[in-house]
Amino acid sequence: MTPNDTENAARAYEPEAAEGAPASAPEAAPTADAIAALEAEKLDLKDKLLRTLADMENLRRRTEREVADARTYAVTNFARDMLNAADNVRRALESVPADARASAEGPLKALVDGIELTERDLLKTLERHGVKRVDPQGQRFDPNLHQAMFEVPNPDVTSGTVVQVVQSGYVIGERVLRPALVGVAKGGPKAEAKPAEG
Repeated sequence: MTPNDTENAARAYEPEAAEGAPASAPEAAPTADAIAALEAEKLDLKDKLLRTLADMENLRRRTEREVADARTYAVTNFARDMLNAADNVRRALESVPADARASAEGPLKALVDGIELTERDLLKTLERHGVKRVDPQGQRFDPNLHQAMFEVPNPDVTSGTVVQVVQSGYVIGERVLRPALVGVAKGGPKAEAKPAEG
């Protein structure tokens, strides 16, 4: 080591001035431009923080909504497939004439009762998972829930009333899983317009 190296090392290890002692070089007071720049930076950072917080809140709400939708509508495809089974059970019941069903005894009665029980259980299971049957018989035709298959001329029934259900419809949550296939009355009195709610 040279003597200069030793001197430099010694200076590097000199104790710093005690806390609270005046600094050897006085600091310059911040200028108005520096203060304005810091204020602008502070406002910019505050704006970014508020925007980030708002984005995070929106993301939280959107995620909650998506999770709720996923829970409600997760079984949609499975439920849609099960509707064929529900239709077949209904067709099996309808294939037995009403008078034969009323006078049924023995094995026929047991078969009809078993099919009715199966249908009730199937519909209850679907309802537990948010799937409900739409039975629009006698209701006003709603294109959001029903699909008109034909019109029935009937002057005794208000026009636009569902007079025949060809196939039951189903909803899951607030969405239509399958529209009801219906026959709609025409030629009767016009439906009264609902008064506007104020």
